[in-house]
Amino acid sequence: MMNKTDLLFVLSVDTEEEWDWDGPFPEDNFSVENLSILPKFQKFCETLNIRPCYFVDYAAAKGIPAEGEFHQAIKNNFCELGAHLHPWANPPYFQKPNEENSHVVNLPIQQVAEKLDALLSLFAEKFSYQPKAFRTGRWGISEEIMQLLWSRGFTVDSSVYPFYQNEYFSCQGSPVLPYWPDVANVLKPGSQRNILELPVTVGFNRRPFTLANRIYQAFDSAFMQNLKANAILWHSRILRKIYMSPEVTSSDNMIRLCKAIDTSKQPIVHMYLHSSNLIQSGTGVVDHDDPYQLITTRIKNVIEHLSKRNNLVFMTPSEAKIYFKTNPKFIAT
Repeated sequence: MMNKTDLLFVLSVDTEEEWDWDGPFPEDNFSVENLSILPKFQKFCETLNIRPCYFVDYAAAKGIPAEGEFHQAIKNNFCELGAHLHPWANPPYFQKPNEENSHVVNLPIQQVAEKLDALLSLFAEKFSYQPKAFRTGRWGISEEIMQLLWSRGFTVDSSVYPFYQNEYFSCQGSPVLPYWPDVANVLKPGSQRNILELPVTVGFNRRPFTLANRIYQAFDSAFMQNLKANAILWHSRILRKIYMSPEVTSSDNMIRLCKAIDTSKQPIVHMYLHSSNLIQSGTGVVDHDDPYQLITTRIKNVIEHLSKRNNLVFMTPSEAKIYFKTNPKFIAT
């Protein structure tokens, strides 16, 4: 019988308002209909022993009922609450939202501080809860924001999106493993031990990922895009960039990524999704009659696959921080 190795599994859920992601950012009357499905989703997670982390933004925190099953799950330590900052939905407001300033990483640090303090005050009022985990709105992290998080008592950040960049931010060059960010360059490991960076799992169907990423970037150039080169690589299965996210990735492709991960060197899978994609037409991203069923089935399929090969250890981000502090051999250096 094959000896199973331990594999940590973290599931994080950006818990937020819904809107058409191809449309303008909402500025008022934030719709949070998706919150009604969270108790059902939490029960689903508990059947699989998953203890999710809900990264809750201001609009969602306002919309979560004062009492109920969600609060009970928090009280029973069946989940964790993290803080999630959407600039367009989090007071105080400074400018009309656009693509650039929708990314927290592009805001003046004083604006970030004021918004974060407002969010933390709401957490204290609504949940009597001090979050330890944080994720920026729309990904990306900076040295200034990391320093701000330390000053507000956070112990783990999860804003790094490996192998990803656009014209507004970049996480290229970051580790795929958890790491202690350097104070002078938060995309590189350093010597501080106050706050852990816990990237989400992104990779390719082939190893090594760093080489696969260089090939992918080369084929992602403007010239090669015109030739639809990466689409050809994808459909031929020569090279696929795969996100460990059941809202955009099929079970088969997430399992391909699991098979490509060397668990002896990368002992963690960090899956992620948005609460707004659990309901129909929540964002326009999930084209399915029953997105909840689709997403939960994909999660279950991945868990079943991983359980055959590994001894799954389910953790929240703040627990993962404690684990990696006591198991430094698994930290990127």
